[in-house]
Amino acid sequence: MVEEAKLLGTYASFLNVRIEIALKLKGIQYEYIEEDLSNMSALLLKYNPVHKKVPVFVHNGKPVAESLVILEYIDETWKDHPILPKHPYDRAIARFWAKFVDEKRERRRATELKIIEEAGEQMKILENELKGKEFFGGETIGYLDIVVFSVAYWFQVLIQVFGVEFLPEEKFPVVCKWIGRLLDIDVIKSCVPPREKHLAYIKARIEDARAASK
Repeated sequence: MVEEAKLLGTYASFLNVRIEIALKLKGIQYEYIEEDLSNMSALLLKYNPVHKKVPVFVHNGKPVAESLVILEYIDETWKDHPILPKHPYDRAIARFWAKFVDEKRERRRATELKIIEEAGEQMKILENELKGKEFFGGETIGYLDIVVFSVAYWFQVLIQVFGVEFLPEEKFPVVCKWIGRLLDIDVIKSCVPPREKHLAYIKARIEDARAASK
């Protein structure tokens, strides 16, 4: 049977970046379909009728939604180059930190005023968790690296819009070196949106949100 894999996403979404990194690390061939969330396609509405958002991964016609769920599905389906740890305890810890990162991100959506402070506190915790390691996953990039990197990189771009440095190296030396290490990996670089285009996209989204709230 020929495997058919599709990814419905938007280029500037860090959740989308997560899935692309996992697919490329595993060498999975897939079709990428760019979605316009202001004018959602019939395909997106068909495959994710509940939340109507991206990313959605479609494998042999069967859709999987929510980025963390998709990452685990990909890892369980294609066994080569595993991204989740082998030991059940290590997998549980990776899932704990991934949930921690995403729950904090969800709470930050409501306000711009606290975004820098709360994101910084989160990174302090992750800085300690990463000490003494090349990657969260050990010697190679893994599930938690993918999850945290996507958020950290996106926030770096977001905070740049506000004219503030998000991760000063003197405060976060371990995290900064880790981000640099990841950006040296060709697969990671190929999944990150062009900086200026990404900045313009976020600025437009912020302006639209502010206009809508008036």
